[in-house]
Amino acid sequence: MFDAVRRLFVNDLSIDLGTANTLVYVRDEGIVLNEPSVVAIRMDARGAKKVEAVGIEAKQMLGRTPTNITTVRPLRDGVIADYTVTEKMLQHFIRKVQKGRMSRPMTRVVVCVPYGSTQVERRAIRESVENAGARKVWVIEEPIAAALGAGIPIGEARGSMVVDIGGGTSEVAVISLNGIVYAESVRIGGDKFDESIVSYVRRQYNMLIGEATAERIKIQIGTAFPGHEVQEIDVVGRHLAAGVPRNFTMNSNEILDALQEPLSGIVKAVKQALERTPPELGSDVAERGIVLTGGGALLRDLDKLISEETGLPVIIADDPLTCVARGGGMVLDMLDRQSDFYSLD
Repeated sequence: MFDAVRRLFVNDLSIDLGTANTLVYVRDEGIVLNEPSVVAIRMDARGAKKVEAVGIEAKQMLGRTPTNITTVRPLRDGVIADYTVTEKMLQHFIRKVQKGRMSRPMTRVVVCVPYGSTQVERRAIRESVENAGARKVWVIEEPIAAALGAGIPIGEARGSMVVDIGGGTSEVAVISLNGIVYAESVRIGGDKFDESIVSYVRRQYNMLIGEATAERIKIQIGTAFPGHEVQEIDVVGRHLAAGVPRNFTMNSNEILDALQEPLSGIVKAVKQALERTPPELGSDVAERGIVLTGGGALLRDLDKLISEETGLPVIIADDPLTCVARGGGMVLDMLDRQSDFYSLD
């Protein structure tokens, strides 16, 4: 009864502050916002800066802005690269979430950060969220949130492995009894996939494409494992020698070749985690399999690649893109039950 009354006057949020996308989970409502972590900034004649657009609208401007407008991605490799812009972006997203709802104070916020982030980086994220209006902020590690959101029973005395592939980082963790036994964070993710495609096109075709085009190629025909079906896509880029736009066609085998370096980095991190996992927990992982979460898990046949390289079953979580945000929401429920499930910063 008390909890029901209390919820009328509070507004608890879980925020997955990602390099590529920011997701906001509102308690009792679910995911209410999923937008790119991009901000467009306009500079006036006096040199003053103001926010022109945030999220989806700002991403549509990437590579298409005049000289007085710049598009910024304030997070790089899972950490804040531009503190001021991140704060403005968070304020915009929180206002958007609050709009149309009963005027309730945003009391508690759980923010998910990469496992390898430093205390300085975590403090910067916490202060950004507090300055955006939160009264109390908890910072938790993404592998824990991802495992909870994927439905993994992390409280059992059995090992579970989760691989969370985001835009800036990939987190590999072995979890047991609500704690991380081993974890590794590598700065490889969706952004590195895009950069590899841009580099490949430049090297093989002498053409220059933007990151938005590289992302479209990755989503439509990207693959991590050789398949019988070869897909193709028409691409427009600028020829580096002629300096004019040209059309060309790429296929999925070329993208597979382009992604070899970042994919091998993820596989190496998974193998290293398996090597450093205690034998009893390793046998649990072999029995349960490896769970993939994050937007990178949507790359076609990535589960097949990791399964082939490790010899273990690999499962893609339901709705992998939202696992971290939903897991943060579950942490809010655990805080109410005063569970000692995990020590929060």
